[in-house]
Amino acid sequence: MASTQEKATPCCIPKTNDDVSKKTSSSSSSSSTEVLQNWSLAVGSGPVPSEDPIPKTASMATLIRPVEPISDPSAAKIATTKGISIMPRAQTSHPLDPLSAAEISVAVATVRAAGATPEVRDSMRFIEVVLVEPDKHVVALADAYFFPPFQPSLLPRTKGGPLIPSKLPPRQARLVVYNKRSNETSIWTVELSEVHAATRGGHHRGKVISSKVVPNVQPPMDAMEYAECEAVVKDFPPFREAMKKRGIEDMDLVMVDPWCVGYHSNADAPSRRLAKPLIFCRTESDCPMENGYARPVEGIHVLVDMQNMVVIEFEDRKLVPLPPADPLRNYTAGETRGGVDRSDVKPLQIIQPEGPSFRVNGKFIEWQKWNFRIGFTPREGLVIYSVAYVDGNRGRRPVAHRLSFVEMVVPYGDPNDPHYRKNAFDAGEDGLGKNAHSLKKGCDCLGYIKYFDAHFTNFTGGVETIENCVCLHEEDHGILWKHQDWRTGLAEVRRSRRLTVSFVCTVANYEYGFFWHFYQDGKIEAEVKLTGILSLGALQPGETRKYGTTIAPGLYAPVHQHFFVARMDMAVDCKPGEAFNQVVEVNLKVEEPGKDNVHNNAFYAEEELLRSELQAMRDCNPLSARHWIVRNTRNVNRTGQLTGFKLVPGSNCLPLAGSEAKFLRRAAFLKHNLWVTPYAREEMYPGGEFPNQNPRVGEGLATWVKKNRSLEEADIVLCHTVSLTAHQRLMFLQAQLIWSSRTMTLQQSLSKTG
Repeated sequence: MASTQEKATPCCIPKTNDDVSKKTSSSSSSSSTEVLQNWSLAVGSGPVPSEDPIPKTASMATLIRPVEPISDPSAAKIATTKGISIMPRAQTSHPLDPLSAAEISVAVATVRAAGATPEVRDSMRFIEVVLVEPDKHVVALADAYFFPPFQPSLLPRTKGGPLIPSKLPPRQARLVVYNKRSNETSIWTVELSEVHAATRGGHHRGKVISSKVVPNVQPPMDAMEYAECEAVVKDFPPFREAMKKRGIEDMDLVMVDPWCVGYHSNADAPSRRLAKPLIFCRTESDCPMENGYARPVEGIHVLVDMQNMVVIEFEDRKLVPLPPADPLRNYTAGETRGGVDRSDVKPLQIIQPEGPSFRVNGKFIEWQKWNFRIGFTPREGLVIYSVAYVDGNRGRRPVAHRLSFVEMVVPYGDPNDPHYRKNAFDAGEDGLGKNAHSLKKGCDCLGYIKYFDAHFTNFTGGVETIENCVCLHEEDHGILWKHQDWRTGLAEVRRSRRLTVSFVCTVANYEYGFFWHFYQDGKIEAEVKLTGILSLGALQPGETRKYGTTIAPGLYAPVHQHFFVARMDMAVDCKPGEAFNQVVEVNLKVEEPGKDNVHNNAFYAEEELLRSELQAMRDCNPLSARHWIVRNTRNVNRTGQLTGFKLVPGSNCLPLAGSEAKFLRRAAFLKHNLWVTPYAREEMYPGGEFPNQNPRVGEGLATWVKKNRSLEEADIVLCHTVSLTAHQRLMFLQAQLIWSSRTMTLQQSLSKTG
């Protein structure tokens, strides 16, 4: 994400010269409370040991290793601010800041230069270049002494220990590279520094730390490949002849959407890089806002070798008439579709004449009592780091180290060809972040907006920037609290305001909006909004489908599901590196009739500690109001109970497929709503890093938990699946989907906090 072009721009109101990015005082405190996708987390109000400023003579804890110790402490110029030692800042990028455009360029140039031959260098294609996120202790060191607001209390105290280093470790980039000539995938690690980033003519390079070839995998597809594939298919003579049978000779009308083949048999093995396109057809080549997805082309089977970019299989299996043209299915203005747009809605303005209440310093955000950092990756999109809550004299209280959506899967439930093969892994096969788009045009967000840009590498190694990719703004959220005294008639009402961080991505026909909401009552909510266009099928005249909904003449929407997996690296009341969390499942139970329940009205909450990984594979249960609490084993609230944050799942559903469904061999993590594991750096993606054409069964979460590691006191990571099922009862309008968003909340556990 960009650090130089962060914008704070009012949307739909005249621009002002207000500068949202205000430097925070070095004496300001920060706390960490995190919220995940539509879950509510709440911090306990128990006492925390007092955290006095560290005197100048205090040394860093021994568990933090010095990076480049100062040989002569007297030679180091150490400034002080209110008794806190401030070390010289040897770099301007925080260790968690996304890679800048210059850093990406340096990383790409370094790897390309390391190619053994000109042929190898020329055939390199760059799938992903991301920051190597440092150890949590390095993040703590950076936040304590190198980046304001300085938080020395993040580090544990000892009477002795090594000197604080004069600078942080160099930043590193991790590159996933596909060799188009050899069909090999490799992973590279490159060391960066400010000297390397400040290039003159691009001649300076980083340093290759490691490289390895990953056998038997296919990396995600790229937009450049999709464009090439479309051109190849449209230029294939048998395909042109098949379209001519359907009355289409103008190839400019044809839309070819290359879908990954998934893995159904050995024919899909990753020894070849394959795509199985879906075909659609517009009615007018000069109508850029026409909904071409409303006219699917059925009966044509195409298989494309994406490495060599050739059609290797083609068959015109069944001639199904194209759905009739209908301007009402387009998404242009109403007048162009033979109607009018609504004219009875008066203007609604969201204004903040004194500017927003949040403060921004680089990627560090402060709002109310919340503070956190914003990150962005090509695969996950928005990442929220170091979430904390400032709790009065208790100071900074961490909630989570890292929050993001790491995978999403869209399996279709129609057994007919080609829909049975549609089980997209939109994060792992395509990349949610790389498919994000600019929010600069229009009003995706209302009010006073702070935008952040994002930088990515393209397939050939160039750097592309998505301007205004992430939106930060405040929203009114109705009533937070109200009470009226019936005796006096006096009423008190307090409105709720929330801080929202969001981005929107387009994956072929669908749009997904991801929103992280922070509330004044200590709740965090993660929300996913689904919009865009359905992936449809065509029908013969008079035909209907059991496994879909007829939405227009000759047109139906196949049943399918959407699964979004949120990964929450929790740190409830834990400093970086501490492992003092555990997970408790809570179910509401009805008391048995008897002397303790003579009125048959009694019920109570029953807690069960999830002691190991295999025990912690859990499913939602609305009949018992099931929820989970991540609690700290060393900290209590004012009532003497352990503090914690509660994960409240929303409406949910498991996969509506048989246990032997082909997509479940790649998506075994969908078999449960919640998984709990101890933190491990390499355990990031629930279906493995390379789900595209993945022949391995149960890779990722399903494999990790077999270790059955202890969770009684650990550095806890939650993986929670939020789902939505698109079935016959959904309402459709003009071939566009109208859905409620999917949410989950993390909130205060009232039974465990004051």
